[in-house]
Amino acid sequence: MNKRHFLLTAAAAATLALGSTAALAQAYPNKPIRIVVPFPASGTSDVLARLVGQKMSEKLGQPVVVENKAGNAGNIGADLVAKSPADGYTFVLMDVGNLTISPALYKLPFDVQKDFVPVAMVGYSPHLLVVSTKVPANNIAELVKYAKANPGKLNFAAAAGIGSATHLAGVQFARRNGIQWNYVPYKGGAQAMTDLVGGHMDVTFNGMVATYPHVKAGKLKLLAVSSAKRWSELPDTPAVAETTPNFLTGSWQGLLAPAGTPKAVVDLVHAEVQRITALPDVKEKLQSLGLEPSAMSSAEFAAWIKSELPEMAQVVREEKITLEN
Repeated sequence: MNKRHFLLTAAAAATLALGSTAALAQAYPNKPIRIVVPFPASGTSDVLARLVGQKMSEKLGQPVVVENKAGNAGNIGADLVAKSPADGYTFVLMDVGNLTISPALYKLPFDVQKDFVPVAMVGYSPHLLVVSTKVPANNIAELVKYAKANPGKLNFAAAAGIGSATHLAGVQFARRNGIQWNYVPYKGGAQAMTDLVGGHMDVTFNGMVATYPHVKAGKLKLLAVSSAKRWSELPDTPAVAETTPNFLTGSWQGLLAPAGTPKAVVDLVHAEVQRITALPDVKEKLQSLGLEPSAMSSAEFAAWIKSELPEMAQVVREEKITLEN
């Protein structure tokens, strides 16, 4: 009797849970949704969060508020979301490349795999290798030659700080080409671009969203893209890999929620992101920003993070990257 009572109770609880999940999905959302961007305004993550948030708000009938919580290579904003209620009303949209690098460099107050549930990989865009107009280099060969002739003279703008994906790109490029430059940390790409355009910085790898408008305006010189091969939107711009074999970096933008967020909500928001990035006007906008939409599922996104963590740890270890760089 006890066993039968237990089984009946368990079955009833499971039925109740399924009913609650269905009810939650049906009622969701009934208040504003918050998307935290752990970088300053105007960078890639911020632009995407506002674009996705606007379209999501129109469809779901609730405001989607974007909050910028910058600092510590995105870790401050990520920690805020990791510790937020898992009720489906708080998300973080960020360069998840940073998130997979941070455990190798920082003593984090959160666990990347345990404290988040991946919702949707929004898309990928390569970094652009750009230099100030005052730097006497118009291609990679000239940049490497100038840097070798002037060791330590060039200042590299590390957008999103030391330990960020852009900083890691600069370290890998410098070490593999036998050059030295100084790394200057920034909270985000927008501020780094301002100083680069102003001639206060010399070189950087940075996301296309924040960088390419300055290239088009003639305020920065574009030398290469960091994708595995030439980017379709920039067919005349060489890939770094053409001169530095197997070089691949970039911005993998993803939306995550606190662990424990109801699966029904995760599935709903994932489907909404996929719908939004497939809209003709959004697709055109993403392409103009140099970003390729991703069809990755939530499970595939989680698997991507799991595979990236040890790979990034190995890169940090082999390249001897520390926060003192």
